[in-house]
Amino acid sequence: MPPSRRLAAVLPLCLIAAASIAQLPRNGANPVVSPQNSATISYADTADMVLAAPLLAIVTVDQSTALKGPQAAGVAPGLARLFVEATVDTLVRGAGGISPKVSYLVDIPLDTANRTPKPPKLKKQRFLVLARPVAGRPAEIMLVGPKAHIPWTPDAEARVRRVLAETLAPGAAPAITGITSAFHVPGSLPGESETQIFLKTADSRPISLNVLRRPGERPRWAVSLTEMVDNSAAPPPRDTLLWYRLACGLPRLMPQTVVDSLQGADKAAAQADYQLVLAGLGACGRSR
Repeated sequence: MPPSRRLAAVLPLCLIAAASIAQLPRNGANPVVSPQNSATISYADTADMVLAAPLLAIVTVDQSTALKGPQAAGVAPGLARLFVEATVDTLVRGAGGISPKVSYLVDIPLDTANRTPKPPKLKKQRFLVLARPVAGRPAEIMLVGPKAHIPWTPDAEARVRRVLAETLAPGAAPAITGITSAFHVPGSLPGESETQIFLKTADSRPISLNVLRRPGERPRWAVSLTEMVDNSAAPPPRDTLLWYRLACGLPRLMPQTVVDSLQGADKAAAQADYQLVLAGLGACGRSR
């Protein structure tokens, strides 16, 4: 197909891609980083994209064309929208397969090496792409977000594959959808107490948070993935799927309905223990 006809055919895809980018989550703390800098893409951003992308492939760019006018509607300052045609080197994920040649749109920072910024040249460069198929167009894909076009390096591939393996593993941590209840029980000694917070998940699997306070010791908290509280459990390591589910999925405050179910001093104690858990998890790190 001649370039002019290819660009005309991709116009509807431009509008879809712009809408998809605009709908990404915006509740993270970190600033938006360049889609070209894969080392700064956080675990949370990577997990967001892996969970949203039924297609994950390594491609080599055959050619890229800068779009202008209506085809570049909504492009942020300092970025260029490119129509990319590429060869698929490796299909990492894709149950329905993928065409050996694909095309897609991507917004990429302008090359500022010269006095006049210009769209970068991508020909022969390799990228990890996280995408969705386009219905009725087997050779076209749509990136799941502005960072879903990652310059390929062995480290970048290993990082994405690790997150993918975590999400596909049996018993992978489910999405947190809310807090169902909380209990606070004072101990027999002054300063001793235990708080249990029960979470709601997308697949109805039980997850609970447990906070223990003992006199003369630092408070300890843990997460349990069974209906029984596991006293040997520990906080999840940062940059793991369970950490991501909690750090990015828990509300900043316990719902009022949960708090109102507690009595007297138990309310303040449970709220303080919940904030202890949030502080221990740290910021989600989602950039959009």
